[in-house]
Amino acid sequence: MSDAFCPECKRSTEVVFDHTAGDTVCSECGLVLEAHSIDETSEWRTFANESADNDPVRVGGPTNPLLTDGGLSTVIAKPNGAQGEFLSSSLGRWQNRGSNPDRSLILAFRTIATMADRLGLVATIKDRANEIYKKVEDLKSIRGRNQDAILAACLYIACRQEDRPRTVKEICSVANGATKKEIGRAKEFIVKQLEVEMGQSMEMGTIHAGDFLRRFCSHLGMTNQAVKAAQEAVQKSEELDIRRSPISIAAAVIYMITQLSEEKKPLKDISLATGVAEGTIRNSYKDLYPYASRLIPTSFAKEEDLKSLCSP
Repeated sequence: MSDAFCPECKRSTEVVFDHTAGDTVCSECGLVLEAHSIDETSEWRTFANESADNDPVRVGGPTNPLLTDGGLSTVIAKPNGAQGEFLSSSLGRWQNRGSNPDRSLILAFRTIATMADRLGLVATIKDRANEIYKKVEDLKSIRGRNQDAILAACLYIACRQEDRPRTVKEICSVANGATKKEIGRAKEFIVKQLEVEMGQSMEMGTIHAGDFLRRFCSHLGMTNQAVKAAQEAVQKSEELDIRRSPISIAAAVIYMITQLSEEKKPLKDISLATGVAEGTIRNSYKDLYPYASRLIPTSFAKEEDLKSLCSP
């Protein structure tokens, strides 16, 4: 029960909601304050251990403007255990004749959604990846190419454009067998095709070492104090002329910070968490080492503490 103003009682009274009729009724005079209300809460609860064949939900998903019919096509369900009979029946023939022209698009969108969910990406990135794939698919230029690599490349580009970049190695881990080289080639192909179509260069967004740092630190289980120190060090590194990739700089900064913290991390663990080769981390660390006093915040380590850093 909740309170609402009743014009009959001319004051705020307790009201009762009748779920059957959808009416909101004053508990004192019985006046119907609101009729046929729409319940916007979840229609049904579906649990993970329930069979997919017994889904109680009676509503479909949201419309999708990228599909021909908005994703609201009608599908005639098959009776249980009547696969052959259904295909030979009139209903089955109509179902085959009216097959969804966007079937390949729907499958591609599902694959992108699965990859994005495994990486913990937000819905805006999924939608952007779907848009990119739809544009490329409309050009009819991806036939004969590795579909998994194309979809992974669309997701990689979407992450870049939404300022939530992921490394190619992270994308590769969910790309259904597509290699880093294949994804890289697919990315270059997509960018080239869309730039020709748009008649201008494609905005990809700038990658910074800080974009990857917090996620890498989380994988390593670093403390909040160490993470803050690493973030500050990465920001200061942008002022230096270090000609290394942002991912390599992030890995080298983490290696430097962990040496000064109580919970030291071996180089092998940092390499696994960041996806950067140990040799590359060492080379990047060698470039950052002369600037350690400028990079490491004094609140985390004092001047004499920096002497404990291993020389490159």
